Amino acid sequence: MKQSWRWFGPDDAVTLQHARQAGATGIVTALHQIPPGQIWSVQAIEERKQLIERDSALGLQWNVVESLPVAESIKIGEGKLTELFDAYRDSLRNLAACGIKVVCYNFMPVLDWTRTALEAPLPGGGTCLRFDAADFAAFDCCMLKRPDAELDYSPDVLRRAWAWYASASQSDLDQLLSNVMAGLPGAFERYDLPGLRRMLARYTSVSPQSLRENLARFLDEVCPVAEEVGIRMAIHPDDPPRSLLGLPRIVSSEADLAFITSSYDALVNGITLCTGSLGAGVDNNLPALAKTFAGRIHFVHLRNVTKEPDGSFFEAEHLGGDVDMVAVVAILLGEQKRRKDAGDPLWRIPFRPDHGHNLIDDAKRRGHPGYSAVGRLKGLAEIRGVMRAIAAIENLPI
Repeated sequence: MKQSWRWFGPDDAVTLQHARQAGATGIVTALHQIPPGQIWSVQAIEERKQLIERDSALGLQWNVVESLPVAESIKIGEGKLTELFDAYRDSLRNLAACGIKVVCYNFMPVLDWTRTALEAPLPGGGTCLRFDAADFAAFDCCMLKRPDAELDYSPDVLRRAWAWYASASQSDLDQLLSNVMAGLPGAFERYDLPGLRRMLARYTSVSPQSLRENLARFLDEVCPVAEEVGIRMAIHPDDPPRSLLGLPRIVSSEADLAFITSSYDALVNGITLCTGSLGAGVDNNLPALAKTFAGRIHFVHLRNVTKEPDGSFFEAEHLGGDVDMVAVVAILLGEQKRRKDAGDPLWRIPFRPDHGHNLIDDAKRRGHPGYSAVGRLKGLAEIRGVMRAIAAIENLPI
């Protein structure tokens, strides 16, 4: 599998040199400076590509876009949709013209990944990302004051939420808002509480069914062009895979993935297998999902989570947590062999270690939450070891 690394551009505290030192040769990035709905020009794409590839000694290549964002109006199904679809298609054509063949995107309303703590303590002094059910309930019910929000939480979670809120300082409240908003690492804008309320209001009439219909329309609009220019689309799962803030989530389960892949039933329409996002769902068996959708997996995020009974979870070590990472890697390597034997020019599946712990001197860099240097290096090294061991035993191509 193609060892890759997410890089947020020239201002990223974790550099391209760090990525290469970790063992990655593929770079996963995006033009975060361009707002959703606008065209990525060939010039802008080439400028980023040249930054990545100009030092030939590093041997780096921009191999995956993450993400080419989908405008909220497309998700809601309102506004100047023809213009937005045209812009997305033009961006796909321009990416293909620059040699980039895999595009990750998501269809999560309003927020991307959501956590309540960005530096939850670990044994030995490291930190990790954490989603605490009671803290999020406090944000939803006490700070945001979303109507009827209490109906979404158990009595115990609500009790702890109100207790936290009663003792919280203004600094605590500000930090929780900042933590929740941090899940938009490359976003063009953040929301304050009034801004978030306005965004949620736009989704008042959007049901899970209508969101699915809007996704199906998006696929119908963009997949033919992606197919024509040789790009493979890879939708990212919801993170966490459940409704938050009353918003519909439609990329959370095996049934959701089956609906998506059948809505435009062609190789171009695939998924990003994120073992952490899907792994936070209590009913999701990741090896089984990997096996079921192997032929449509165009990109992979490998990370792990440990779930708790109340719906909380934290980011575990890459080979720890609830996901059987060894089994997932074995299935992916087997799928790679099938693709290679079939003559698929894109047979090697790109993957990246996701959401590493903050370890050793990571805290000094103050990079994007979850995207540490040492923590991800550790995760990539562990996965590389698993990958090489399985490949040697099973005689599989890496």
